[in-house]
Parts: sequence; C-alpha cells; structure tokens
Amino acid sequence: MDAISYKLPVFEGPLDLLLFLIQKNKLNIYDIPITEILRQYLDAIEEMKELDLDIASEFLEMAARLVQIKSAMLLPKYEDEGEQLRQELTGQLIEYRLCQLAARRLAGQHIGFDLYIREPQEVEPDRTYRLKHQPDELIAAYFAAAGRGKRRLPPPVQAFRGIVARKIVSVSSKIVYVLRNLRLKKSVRYQSLFETAETKSDLVATFLALLELMKARRIRVDGEGDKMEVHVQGDVDKLPTEMTSEFED
Repeated sequence: MDAISYKLPVFEGPLDLLLFLIQKNKLNIYDIPITEILRQYLDAIEEMKELDLDIASEFLEMAARLVQIKSAMLLPKYEDEGEQLRQELTGQLIEYRLCQLAARRLAGQHIGFDLYIREPQEVEPDRTYRLKHQPDELIAAYFAAAGRGKRRLPPPVQAFRGIVARKIVSVSSKIVYVLRNLRLKKSVRYQSLFETAETKSDLVATFLALLELMKARRIRVDGEGDKMEVHVQGDVDKLPTEMTSEFED
C-alpha cells in the first residue's frame, strides 16, 4: 500500500478516520482487512500523540474494538463471533458514509438563498372564556370559593364564648368562703367545702384557697380520703369574715 498522507484535524471521529483509510487505500468496505486497517489506525493514533493533539476517548475505544475483532478472528473458537463483529462495524461505516453524502447534498441546496426574518409583531390576546362546564361543577366551584372566603373572615362571637364569657372565680373570694365556714365550726369536712362548687373554676379556686390558708398557718388538714377534715389554727373569733390585705391577690 502507498504511504498515507492526511490532515488529522479534519477527522470528526473514529468512523471518519476509518472511512478515510478505506478510501485512501481503495479497500472494499464490504470486506475490510482488519489487520491492515488496525495497523494504519494505530499509526494515526501515534501521530496524533506526536503532534500533542487531544485524542478523544472514542478514538481509543475504536482501537480497542479493532483489536478485539482481530483477536476473535485469529482464534478458531471465536472466528464466527469475530466475523459478526466485523459485519457490525461494516454496517456502521456504510450508514456513516450515507449520512455524510446526505449532509453534503443538503448543504448544497442552500447555496444562493437569502434569509428573510420578519420583525416580531404584537398580538392581541383573546381572553374569551370558551370552556363549557356542567351545572354541578359550577356549584361545587362556588361553594369552594365561598368556603375560602369564610376562612378569611374573623371568628364568630360563639368561638370566644367559652373563654371570655366564662365566670371568673378569684382565690380571694374562696378564702373568705372557707374562713366563714370555719367561723361557725372549728372543723369541717374537707369534701364539704367543694360541694357547692358549680364549675371547675370554683373547684380550682377553692383548692388554691386552702393551700394559701395552710401556708399562712391559719388552718390544717388532717386525715385521708373521705375522712379528711379542715381544722382552725388559733382563735376562732379572730377569723375574718371579709378579705383582708393578708390574702389579697
């Protein structure tokens, strides 16, 4: 074969390089001599390295592929597999050559044509709503929108009735209540002080009043369970019947 002379930068890929070698040496693309093509392909790769050109990974991958085909064809056990691999490569080269011819033909058809571009024009949008809906869909949409509107409104008065309308019971008033009960008797049943409670606030305020009186050592609580009793500590006649500064909140 004659010596090969070519310009490396024109090759767009490994298939382009293989087609150049086949055409340069006038080889039959349907019966590619793998050994000769592999040798020339590797020489081209080495020349790329000498010129400090960046060798894409696809060029190295094609070199490995050619080596695989050659190795398979030399081994009787894998001869059929090697022939199949060579036919696959031949098919890719034929398709690549057809694409090149088609690209050149299309490029030639655009020679001599002028390019015309129209300036952008403003388009008035048509905002007419043309969709049709069933009556039940419209009703559902209305109630959904009405529900969202109600969520933005302030809460009704009934929502605060359980908070602001609840009766407030002060601990001070329950202290007077306990002391008045003890003024008549020196001791009372613990449970009897809660029998007149109407709400939870009454119960809590009465319990806190007992704690305050115990802390001030005005009363003491003895016993357990139902037998618990509240006893006066000190003179009964000196127990106040109204709130004093000692127990003011």
